[in-house]
Formats: sequence, structure tokens, C-alpha cells
Amino acid sequence: MATESLSLTFLFRPDPLLLAIGVAADLAVGDPVYAWHPVRLIGRSLTRIEALLRVWGLDGHVGGILLFAWLSVVSVGVAAGLVFTAGLFSPIASSLVHLFLLYSLLALGDLVHHVWQIESAIRAGDIEGARRAVSTLVGRDTDKMDAAACRRAAVESLSENLTDGFVSPLFWYVLGGIIGLVVFKVVSTMDSMVGYKTPRYVRFGWCGARLDDAMNFVPARLTWFVIVIVAAALPHYSGRKAWAVGLEQHGLLLGPNSGWSEAATAGALQRRIVGPIWLKGVQVTDLWIGDVNDPELSTSADLTRAIVLIVIVGIVVAAASVLAADPTLRVAMPRG
Repeated sequence: MATESLSLTFLFRPDPLLLAIGVAADLAVGDPVYAWHPVRLIGRSLTRIEALLRVWGLDGHVGGILLFAWLSVVSVGVAAGLVFTAGLFSPIASSLVHLFLLYSLLALGDLVHHVWQIESAIRAGDIEGARRAVSTLVGRDTDKMDAAACRRAAVESLSENLTDGFVSPLFWYVLGGIIGLVVFKVVSTMDSMVGYKTPRYVRFGWCGARLDDAMNFVPARLTWFVIVIVAAALPHYSGRKAWAVGLEQHGLLLGPNSGWSEAATAGALQRRIVGPIWLKGVQVTDLWIGDVNDPELSTSADLTRAIVLIVIVGIVVAAASVLAADPTLRVAMPRG
């Protein structure tokens, strides 16, 4: 470990044991909110860098590219510096910092807990509390939502964020270790903060939005495929519909990636999701995703089944990631 720490090459390699522990911690306790959370630090750094770039007149495509480069260097540098410095004291300290970063940059457990808070509020008869909880997940009017609409929004958010909040981070961690994971979170944060088609961000946010599309491209389709496999294996789910609805309807939703997991989830549950969406008092869509012959998702049982599906899919992806990260389990290429 000491020799590896000096070269920093270990930062590009995933650790299967730490990955397993990090996933277990994420699913068990979620992601506590605190000021020095790594993603919050990335967000605050982005805000400061953006302000400087705009002062310098770099508020177009070039500025967006520089934002990515600058923010990546800072974020990767801090992460690498923390792991490296801890390694000067002991390999255990380095592993603990590595584990902390890995755990902090996964988001499935916290999302599941939040979705369950929506269901708990509905069960308690607190529809206003459910609407407030939904409003932290989706950017739409919630004042007209009934219990069924709250549940559909929860499942929509849960299935969409399965990809960019969990599968994609695991994918890039397996490929590039902590460095790959941090770069992905930089891109994801850029997309969520500046990746808008508004006059202010249509050019400046272009780099972050396109990089986010690219980095989620393969994970989104892997997520669809795993949902199909899991749904086919579980009773009362439909792998056939998960395949068909995912393949046929993913393009009905915005972006090249989010629709894959959302449409596949609708098919797997044999329920229709999304439905009427209101924004600033105006109904902007009445789109339904799912088999036209399936009922609308509306009940507590429907939401519970969705959580079960998403958690099992997450566990399957995590298990595959641990195996892919373990060099002792990789088949060596035959030599000529």
C-alpha cells in the first residue's frame, strides 16, 4: 500500500471490499445531510468558479468547458490528497477515507428513505406533508397532487435516480476507482446546477449536460436490462413488459437516458406512471408511461412493490460491480 500510495495509481483501481461496505452503508443508513458533504462541497465550488468565469466574460461554451476542467481538477485533487495524506499515516486510515468518499457519493439508500417518507405521510393522512416531500424530488407543481399522484412522482424519481444516483457511480468506480467516481459526480453536479436550456445556461451549461448524457449512456441501458432480469425472476412482476415498455417508450421522456429505467419500471410493475404534470399553474403534459392496458399506479402496495424492485436491482448491480472490481475473479487473457 505504501508503494502504491506514492504513485497514486491505486486511486484509479476499485476496491471490492470497500465497495461492498459502502453499498451496504448507503442502503442501511442513507446519506446524512451536513454542510461538508462532498457533493455539497462540489456544488459550492461550482458556484464560486462559475462566478469567476462570468466576471472574466467566459459565459459561453468555452466557459462551460473550463468549468468542467477546473472543477474536476479541484475535486479530484482534494479527494486524491485526502486519501494520499491518510495513507502516510497508515493503510487503514487511507482505506477509511476511501470508504467515506465512496459511501458519500452513492445515493440510492437516501432516495429510498425519502420515498418511504412520502408513503408514511400519506398513510398518516398528511397529504400536505407528502406534497412537500415530493417537491424536493421533482420540479413541478404539487398542490394539485392527490395520494396516487404523489406515489407516481415518487416512483418516477426513484426509478430515474436509480441510474444516475447509483448504477452510474458504481459503473465509473469500477472503471476508474475513486477518480472515476469523483469525475462522474462533478459532471452530475454540473448537469443539475447549470445544465439547463435557459438563456443564462443554454451555452454555459452545454458541456455539463452533454457529458452527463455521455457518462450515463451505458449505465442507463444496463439498468434497463437488469430491471428486466430481476422482474422476470420475481413473482408478480413482468420481465416481458419491462423489456417491451423500456424499449418502446423510453424515448417519450426527456433526455436520452432517464426514460430507460422509468419505462422499464412501469413495465415491470405492470402499472402506468407519470400522468398529468402541472407547472406554474399550467398543465404541461398528460403523458402516461406503461402498457396501455395496465392500471395507473396508485396504491400503497404499488409503491412498496416499486421500492422492493429498485432495491433488489440495486443489490444485483452492486454485487456485479463487486465481482467486476475484484482482480482475483477476473479471467486472465490467454497468452499466445
